[in-house]
Amino acid sequence: MRAIIAGTGGYLPERVLGNDQLAAEYGLDTSDEWIRGRTGIRQRHLAARGETASSMGAAAARQALEQAGIAVDEVDAIIVATTTPDSAFPSTAARVQAAIGARPGLAFDLSAACTGFIYALGMAESLMRSGAARCVLVIGTEIYSRIVDWTDRSTCVLFGDGAGAVVLRASDEEQERGLLSWHLHADGRHADILQVEGGAGSTGGAGLLRMSGREVFRHAVSKLAAVVDQALQANALDRSAVNWLVPHQANLRIIDAMGRKLGLPPERVVVTVDRHANTSAASIPLALAEAARDGRIKQGDLVLMEAIGGGLTWGAALARF
Repeated sequence: MRAIIAGTGGYLPERVLGNDQLAAEYGLDTSDEWIRGRTGIRQRHLAARGETASSMGAAAARQALEQAGIAVDEVDAIIVATTTPDSAFPSTAARVQAAIGARPGLAFDLSAACTGFIYALGMAESLMRSGAARCVLVIGTEIYSRIVDWTDRSTCVLFGDGAGAVVLRASDEEQERGLLSWHLHADGRHADILQVEGGAGSTGGAGLLRMSGREVFRHAVSKLAAVVDQALQANALDRSAVNWLVPHQANLRIIDAMGRKLGLPPERVVVTVDRHANTSAASIPLALAEAARDGRIKQGDLVLMEAIGGGLTWGAALARF
């Protein structure tokens, strides 16, 4: 059995905020040149007042189903990767299930920060191998504009809002396609270098995102390199076999470093961070959707996905489209 990526979809809020506009609107001592030079980001999308993680996730899910040519009543399970859910409960996945009119089935949220989509892919494939589902919607959706500190120029400039989705379907015949392997890790000893202070069960209530940028960068370079090698070795593949790198979109410097490690030219690395900023669990499925829609990623291409996020969590997945 293989979990085939049958369709992709994405959703970005209508409002776009450029770097200079952000600096002026929030009174920040920063500039477009400063932000671009350190991150590669030039703009981000921000959710409107009435938009939620579930409403954005539902929009991305509908697009993915349409692209796959799969009816909503074929969906057995919905997994939503998010750290900005509509509510502590019910789950954002249950709200998406209702919004798109899916039949009753498995629906749950998964919290692994920026690595959430990779984690969700792994859980979806496990459901399929166990026989619990044959068609799974995997969604990453985030509204970080509501948890960043807009007075902290070191973090608020990095994030944006959006949602991405893929439809996985089980196939016993198309053995040359599908999710080849996934590799997930976590190390809670480094939890404090990237976190949102507090939460629904915290004595202090929910807080804002805090990050030690240099520490996160240091861990990102080494851990992503190791997990990429792990994925390739598990499939007895050389770096030259990879057609596309679709990385988590956090920082252009990290993305460029991973592309160089794989020996991929820049045109074989899908980059959206310049226009979307860091949309956490939504960044990889959004990038996948864009590259599939414009024809860059084609059937038969080997795609490597990797991410690192708060937890710390990190992981990689290899898929043949």
